Amino acid sequence: MSALRRTPLYQLHQKLGARSVPFAGFEMPVQYTSILEEHAAVRRAAGLFDVSHMGQIHLSGPGAVASGEWLVSCPVASLRPGRVRYGLLCNEAGGVVDDVTVYRLAADALFLCVNASNVEKDYRWIVRHAREGARVEDRSERCGLLALQGPASAAVLARVSAFPGPAMKRFAFAEGPVAGAHALVSRTGYTGSDGFEIYLEAGCLEPVWNALLDAGRPLGLLPCGLGARDTLRLEAALPLYGHELDDTTSPLEAGLDRFVKAGGFLGAEAIARRQAAGRARALAGFVLDERGVARAGYAIRHGGRDVGTVTSGAPSPTLGKSIGLGYVPPALAAPGTRVEIAIRERAVAASIVTTPFVKS
Repeated sequence: MSALRRTPLYQLHQKLGARSVPFAGFEMPVQYTSILEEHAAVRRAAGLFDVSHMGQIHLSGPGAVASGEWLVSCPVASLRPGRVRYGLLCNEAGGVVDDVTVYRLAADALFLCVNASNVEKDYRWIVRHAREGARVEDRSERCGLLALQGPASAAVLARVSAFPGPAMKRFAFAEGPVAGAHALVSRTGYTGSDGFEIYLEAGCLEPVWNALLDAGRPLGLLPCGLGARDTLRLEAALPLYGHELDDTTSPLEAGLDRFVKAGGFLGAEAIARRQAAGRARALAGFVLDERGVARAGYAIRHGGRDVGTVTSGAPSPTLGKSIGLGYVPPALAAPGTRVEIAIRERAVAASIVTTPFVKS
């Protein structure tokens, strides 16, 4: 077994009392105080996450945009410099290689932020399928990423930079200094709350992290770990690769139709064929009507038989109830449908609901 990797902020996390766990090949902080406290900070004020395990793959040159248009399910050629889109890398069978955010840096340059567990896989896939004239570079080792999330995040950012946080549009980005370090700042995130993601050279991470913490503490900001990140993204019904998405799952099964353009990308024909044949399953959100916690892999039952599988589940700190996502037959995915979750030896009543569970 290979040793776990660490982000440049590992020692700092230890000084802050973080409890670390293995995640995507890294030793990452799961919590500093408690998941509930950190989750509440993001919903009410702000939280700061070290997500430097995420990957950054750059494409440049005359074939960069054509490569992005072919590789990613969302429109890339129409993406203006300074804007971001969410999309999917798909395979020839219409499954999801990874879900990514695409940043248009210039007329002939863009980069993809990819999931930590998929960096090497995605890089090989992109190199293999890039169009002529595209240079592909994995800059993951050189770059770090901080996520500043929550309703007070714009105010925190304003204390350490000249970025017009409140004026920046969602899924827009700009470059400039943050706490004296050059950064690319986007109004994006993975929590369902307002916020920013801050890309930096790895060597600049610690002073910027410290500056953001110092500036944000009077406003209620806390350092946050992967535990709160997971409960936050689940409340927002955001997919997690390896749970809601994988190489066999169609974006349409996952309810990501709005991020799939009408052809012209790798996997489009297979997705269209699968759609024409009828979806075998659909991703649905559910709330438990009784005590219990639905975990990934638990069976979803209806009428006394297994009909699907839980992909993600956890107690919702905001709602005070246990929630989850899972795949069921399309006929059972309508809000109001009654199902059961097999939790150990007990069938726990649940209801299919409209997602997201919590709106920003």
